[in-house]
Amino acid sequence: MMGDLQFALRTAFIRTPDHINLRYGWFPATGKSRGVVVLLNGRSEFLEKYKEPIGCLNQRGFDVFSFDWRGQGLSSRLLSNPHKGYVKSFGDYLIDLNTCMDRIVYPKQPGPIILLGHSMGGHMAIRYLHENFNKDGGNFPSRGNRITCAVLSSPMLDIHTRPFPAWFVRILARAMPAAGFEGSYAPGSGDYYPEKQVFDGNLLTTDPVRYRDHIREIEKNPALAVGGVTFGWLNAAYQSMDRMRHKEFAANIQLPVLIAGAEGDRIVSTEAQKKTASLIPACKFILIKKAMHEILKESDKIQGPFWFAFDHFVQEIK
Repeated sequence: MMGDLQFALRTAFIRTPDHINLRYGWFPATGKSRGVVVLLNGRSEFLEKYKEPIGCLNQRGFDVFSFDWRGQGLSSRLLSNPHKGYVKSFGDYLIDLNTCMDRIVYPKQPGPIILLGHSMGGHMAIRYLHENFNKDGGNFPSRGNRITCAVLSSPMLDIHTRPFPAWFVRILARAMPAAGFEGSYAPGSGDYYPEKQVFDGNLLTTDPVRYRDHIREIEKNPALAVGGVTFGWLNAAYQSMDRMRHKEFAANIQLPVLIAGAEGDRIVSTEAQKKTASLIPACKFILIKKAMHEILKESDKIQGPFWFAFDHFVQEIK
């Protein structure tokens, strides 16, 4: 795993058209490059959390590009309380991704490009593919055919709301922003508190060491911390997920996609992932046994099948 100084030297900032500062990183392959993997992380995450997966990809011969979404990591925060998970619309995340792809990745990378998205990042990868690589005139000439495929880990296509019923959360997600509370925490959410980050009962991973990866990084730099979601973020998420539920949305995507669901996921729905996989023309779905939500933070034995599938999928595409 790369050291903190080496990691920091490979990061910089870029400004979006709507004046958001995004932190990004470019991490070169070990040896000759096979192409670049654009790593899209999940809600509340940040570059440092993915040092180990970045290293795994570098060792496979891939350069890696990644960035912090607006409202998290060291990118611009959007509310006066920096812990609040907020975005006005998931279209704003598309601005982030389009900015990074058009101004950094495409100009810098002449070879193959692979999207690798986790959770919310997987959601946004599908949004990006639908917008840019579709039956209705996507795949812009300036971008060519350089994006070859997408690999999605536990993509957020529907969310579990326990202990609250889904219908109740949906009503709140619509009503509270309309009443002026879009910046208020949703039920069960709150600021990030280090003392509340305990392994027992967590919904992310069965690996106690990797569970602490993000905690250790926040201890070194508390500015990385993000708490729970606001009603505004939740409403934006439902609006985006509802849009993606239309059969034509997934059916319009024209690139190969691999979706990896986690057998023990209690954060996002594997059933929604299977349904979407059945609608994308060139999509394969695999279920990672015994995995919880964060497949790339699971034990070697559990995440091993993911990397096996990744290697074979990428090789078949190329």
